Amino acid sequence: MRSATPLLLSAMLLLPVASMSAHADGLPPATGLGQSWPNATDVSASPHYHVYVFERSGLRYVQVNDLNGVVRGAVLSAGNNVIGLPVGVDASRVATPSDPQPAPASTAGEVVYSDSTVTVLVAPQTDGTNALRATSGDCKDPIECSTRGP
Repeated sequence: MRSATPLLLSAMLLLPVASMSAHADGLPPATGLGQSWPNATDVSASPHYHVYVFERSGLRYVQVNDLNGVVRGAVLSAGNNVIGLPVGVDASRVATPSDPQPAPASTAGEVVYSDSTVTVLVAPQTDGTNALRATSGDCKDPIECSTRGP
């Protein structure tokens, strides 16, 4: 048993180094989606929200949390396709070009994340919910690109 102790200690010391390799490479993490405080960099363009990006198998996941760590919603970006995910308290209010929704009561919001493939806008509503609008990177108006007529 005594000879196993150094091996076990070595494995325990190497585990954190191995799990940090994605961060060291500058790549977004592949796990943590749905967590209030994931082990990922906050990339929010807004001081009012936390935004975390995850990648796995070439797919990009963008999660929006409020300042208290409550997961508000998340989207999947795959090329020019943006899909709302069933994650977060506002998941039913995530609109995308492939799943448009009527314009929210309040369209005043802010872009919380944008890259070449996806833009995410959050519009706080008077009832305390948030309407999330996510579009592909080529759309200039997330509300317009994710809204269907009445």
